[in-house]
Amino acid sequence: MQVDKELILRVAKNAKLTLTEEEINQFTFDFKDILNSFSILNEVDTKNTEPSLHPVPLKNNTREDTPTPCLTSEEIFSNTKHKKNNYFVGPKAL
Repeated sequence: MQVDKELILRVAKNAKLTLTEEEINQFTFDFKDILNSFSILNEVDTKNTEPSLHPVPLKNNTREDTPTPCLTSEEIFSNTKHKKNNYFVGPKAL
């Protein structure tokens, strides 16, 4: 890919950036350097390499779904003083 002033100006226009001549020169150098780094990666032999979609293997960390008895109303409301007719009572809206 040819990286030149015209390409940098096109990218800047798409990004709605106004660049100085110094910034254009710096971005041209940086963009060439980035593309060069990726071209080095293209030379790596990956024929026998499995795709890695996640850096850490995914596994199901959920517990077994086993039914247990529910709490009674007395147990549910045992630690609150803010209750009325088997409902929790919150603050009044302003």
